[in-house]
Amino acid sequence: MESELRLRRDGVAWRDVDTEILALDERSAVYLSANPAAAILWRTLALGATHDELVGELVGAFAIDTARAASDVDAFLIELSERGLLAAGG
Repeated sequence: MESELRLRRDGVAWRDVDTEILALDERSAVYLSANPAAAILWRTLALGATHDELVGELVGAFAIDTARAASDVDAFLIELSERGLLAAGG
């Protein structure tokens, strides 16, 4: 069974603004913004999702192939992980 990924809940404030996400990592006082594709992933991660579910969200939203979507999801997850924005165990 694939593990669920989730955004860190504490110390991260964010808002939906049009098709983008604006976020503040309160621990590091860093502002972040997410483009429309990343915003879809961000919203989905806020609820909790598997890697495959994230890939499916991008495929459905942008009609791209699974390999491209998986690559984009991997890059986004790496960035979130490096910034400490994924929940422990995610």
